[in-house]
Amino acid sequence: MRHVFVETNWVVDYAAPAHHKKKAAVDLLDRAATGELKLHLPSICLNEARRPIRELKPRHEADAIRQFLRWGKASGRVSIDEEATALRVLSMFESRVKEELKQLDTTLTSLRKHPGLDVFALDDAMLERAIELSGGDLEFVKPFDQAILAAVLVRAETLKAAGATDLSFCELDGDLQPWGKNGVSKPALTKLYDAAGIWVYGDFDLAVPAPPAS
Repeated sequence: MRHVFVETNWVVDYAAPAHHKKKAAVDLLDRAATGELKLHLPSICLNEARRPIRELKPRHEADAIRQFLRWGKASGRVSIDEEATALRVLSMFESRVKEELKQLDTTLTSLRKHPGLDVFALDDAMLERAIELSGGDLEFVKPFDQAILAAVLVRAETLKAAGATDLSFCELDGDLQPWGKNGVSKPALTKLYDAAGIWVYGDFDLAVPAPPAS
């Protein structure tokens, strides 16, 4: 069985309103639903995702278009009919996004029950590992990210001890990627992921960077 870890950025890209939703994030859960792989998500990521998703309100985007319409109408570049059509579409857009945001808690709750997704709580071993990661070469990692990293490492080590050999982590957050600018390795993070047997992808397609043949 292929085991894939995801965190807050995946939740945001999956559960965001339709116009912000990322197809690759949705496809990854679909792949888990078919049994191709098993997704693992620290439960604290569901709570962390709420704020950035709720901030994806349509007001700023819609207001920018309304401002353009006012300018276009005043300058004669937008007709009355074009303005009316655009305003109807904007109204539909705002209504749809508001409705999706109202359903956010339901959407996040459904993830907890998804058969292809293992939502796990932090245990004592993970909290202890987070404390261990709080100093030394990993001081650049934020406290919350340290908790996520600890959760992924400990759960991966448990799976590995039980015989799992295909472990990976989809990580779009540069702070937890084991490489920096121009692909230069971050030794401290690379060592941790290697020890846990985790390959880190920078996308949700499980494609980049490609793992070695071994």
